[in-house]
Amino acid sequence: MTALSQTRAIPATTRHGLRDLIGACAILAVGVGCFFLFPNNLSFLTIILSISLLVMSLDLVTGVSGVATLGHAFVYGAGAYAAGIASVNGVSDPLLLLLLGSLAGLLAGVVSGALILKGHGLSQLVISIALVQLASEGVNKASFVTGGSDGLAGLTIDPLFGIFEFDLWGRTAFWLALAVVLVVAVLLRILVRSPFGMMCRGIHQDRVRVRAMGASVYLTLLKMYAISGFVGGLGGALQAVATQVVGLDSVSFTTSAEALVMLIFGGTGHIFGALAGTFVFMWFEHSVSAASPFHWLILVGILLILVVLFAPKGIYGLVGRLFQHKEV
Repeated sequence: MTALSQTRAIPATTRHGLRDLIGACAILAVGVGCFFLFPNNLSFLTIILSISLLVMSLDLVTGVSGVATLGHAFVYGAGAYAAGIASVNGVSDPLLLLLLGSLAGLLAGVVSGALILKGHGLSQLVISIALVQLASEGVNKASFVTGGSDGLAGLTIDPLFGIFEFDLWGRTAFWLALAVVLVVAVLLRILVRSPFGMMCRGIHQDRVRVRAMGASVYLTLLKMYAISGFVGGLGGALQAVATQVVGLDSVSFTTSAEALVMLIFGGTGHIFGALAGTFVFMWFEHSVSAASPFHWLILVGILLILVVLFAPKGIYGLVGRLFQHKEV
């Protein structure tokens, strides 16, 4: 019996459980390694982790469910500003701020999903872009609450569990972000394999057949959008807590577009792929911009072209294909 046939003989639930365990261990190992190897870059690593929540939430609606959107920063910004405004008005517990940001993202996900799902294809993209542009302009105009173009700064955050303070080095924020991302990634992996997740994948492949089965395509996708909003809002709140600053960039079209690029870079439809794509892309962008301040965009563009041409399924798909070749 070959190694490939032996792998197929293992029950699917066991294989998935092993992959989840391996993925969780990999996330933890990379996080711990980065903590000790790059102690002066913990703030940047924390931002990567918060953005990865946005990219994973985008994967739920685009990679899994097939909804076209370029405005997912709408939910990320909702979470960031909800946490920031709450902090300015006296709420300082970090876990409570994360919860408030998540709920704000959930609400934003329901609102944006209800509108975007009314369209199809290109019309969904247009609606999503319009939403994030309206949100950005609204936040900018409501300066008496949001701080406008200056943003919200100097947020007051209590020590985590009353013990671990959010210091200038960013140690507490990093470990909090790593723990949140680890738990969310595993839960989302379980979600996309659940009957509900498989229903969303079915809608992505053939929504007419799913509708013929008696399922409500609109309500199913709206539920997934709500879950996605919760995760994206959590990412925005996490960045607000970690950096203690909230700016217009958290609800900008650029953030939405970059999140989609990271998702494609890592591999659509795969939660761990979205996480890997975020980390590799942001670290590469950070490194080349520091090494070549005037030409780094050219290098990023070349990288994206190479990925699209030679790894159309992203990093996750490329790694999976290499392992399959080794097993044969």
